[in-house]
Amino acid sequence: MNANLTEHEHIKSRSQRLRGTLAASLADELTAAIDPADTQIGKFHGFYQQDDRDRRAARREQWLEPEYSFMLRARLPGGVCTPAQWLAIDRIGRELASGSVRLTTRQTFQYHGIPKGDLRGVIQGIHQALIDSIGGCGDINRNVMCNPNPVESPLHAEVHAWAQRISEHLLPRTRAYHELWLDGERLAGSGEEDEPIYGETYLPRKFKVAIAVPPHNDVDVYANDLGFIAITDPNEPTRLLGFNCLAGGGMGTTHGDRTTFPRLADDLGFVTPERVLAVAEAVVTAQCDFGNRVSRPHARLKYTIERLGLDAFRSEVERRAGLTFAPPRPVAFTDHGDRYGWIRGHDGRWHLTLYIENGRLHDAPDRPLLTGLRAIAEVHRGDFRITPNQNLIVAGVPARQKQRIESLARAHGLLAEGRSTLRLGAIACVAFPTCPQAMAESERYFPDLLTRIETLAARHGLEREALVIRMTGCPNGCARPFLAEIAFVGKGPGTYNLLLGGDGRGARLNSVYRENIGETEILTELDGLFARFAAERQPDERFGDFVVRVGIVRRVVNAARDFHQAP
Repeated sequence: MNANLTEHEHIKSRSQRLRGTLAASLADELTAAIDPADTQIGKFHGFYQQDDRDRRAARREQWLEPEYSFMLRARLPGGVCTPAQWLAIDRIGRELASGSVRLTTRQTFQYHGIPKGDLRGVIQGIHQALIDSIGGCGDINRNVMCNPNPVESPLHAEVHAWAQRISEHLLPRTRAYHELWLDGERLAGSGEEDEPIYGETYLPRKFKVAIAVPPHNDVDVYANDLGFIAITDPNEPTRLLGFNCLAGGGMGTTHGDRTTFPRLADDLGFVTPERVLAVAEAVVTAQCDFGNRVSRPHARLKYTIERLGLDAFRSEVERRAGLTFAPPRPVAFTDHGDRYGWIRGHDGRWHLTLYIENGRLHDAPDRPLLTGLRAIAEVHRGDFRITPNQNLIVAGVPARQKQRIESLARAHGLLAEGRSTLRLGAIACVAFPTCPQAMAESERYFPDLLTRIETLAARHGLEREALVIRMTGCPNGCARPFLAEIAFVGKGPGTYNLLLGGDGRGARLNSVYRENIGETEILTELDGLFARFAAERQPDERFGDFVVRVGIVRRVVNAARDFHQAP
């Protein structure tokens, strides 16, 4: 292999189709960790090695290795699972993980704090519930997202089916997962399986796919490497005509590196449904062949398109897929948040969106969330749908069950009642103590900061204002902060970059307003901004639109040029 390639590329090439030396690492009882190369291969199987960063220094002083454990993320296309599957998810979280389950911004669930010796039990447990973690992480296609709200079904059922098909089509062909975790028999030739889509070194970096159903952009379709926007017949709104295809979105950036930036996906064009899998495969194989394998920070598809040019990339996809894109159809999005409470579906069944703060499900004395969901799952006969905003929909509830489901949800603190619209539009990443990339707090700190921001908003008569506010502990963008009206991106302990100017629909990047500031400065800045907004806003104007219109921040037109330019 080329000596200039990143070490990740060499690890993948030597891995025997994602086997590595994981079997030996798991059997090593002298350490709670796995071999450094296997930490990269393990991601393809759905797990990250982590340690408790709160305890890292104390353990070092005692000459102990870090307190290692593992985070495992499932593959759950569109975030849909049955009540029986939820009961299995809950049991594994309580018995084999940290006693909690976390709903992610990619419509799936993950466990934290798994000891090395319990990894196989967790994977086998979710497998018995017909769930897997293949591609939960790693340089491969991740969980495929789609609009989770079943109100407008059967269109949404059709879209969800496409999310499942794309997810299955883009799975790796290696038997390594079954051999390592499910006691699959090692066959002759194992480790040499043909990977017709990925090849021997898979993708240069992670790859994300989402499907949006206008007018709701809850999946933040423009933030994905590959996006599909469902286009329906204007005269028959539930009939799917096809999809606008998008490519080149991505949130991650690196502080201080002006060659990295978040980016919105570009339109490739319109295709009919039967061409979706061909387009998905063509985009992935083009990225396999043209993506940057020398510089990992520049390995995402967005940088490939920036380097090749959109027209050249579109032509390459058309050649590989054997089609010509039609011009994209007009689309209009109204929001990228969740709709809480009860909503009646087209078939007369009801759907209840529950509020799960930052997606964290555990039993607290005043809010026994896991217990409440377990009680609901034991009587529910529809399904559960994880939203891209870390909430959960109890979907398909017959009218006769509404009162019982609502009573259980209220008794266990699962309803959105009493929360401000500002809080209901907020999401955060995990960050400390487990994420190795975290530079600042996020999930643990965000609720308290929101309480202080709520006080400011009320001072200026904005307590009912719908705002999209997001926080991450680093610039990798897991909670999609660069699309928020107000975002806090961790820069160091207790300090954040403050970004402003998303459009509330997920179709415009925000930009840096202040860098490296702490809570006191954050609140001072927001106090002044809220005062101006209350006094100068136009009728029905959103906060993100206001700060761009009056010049508080500039509109990001070209992310490669504009994102890092604070006013």
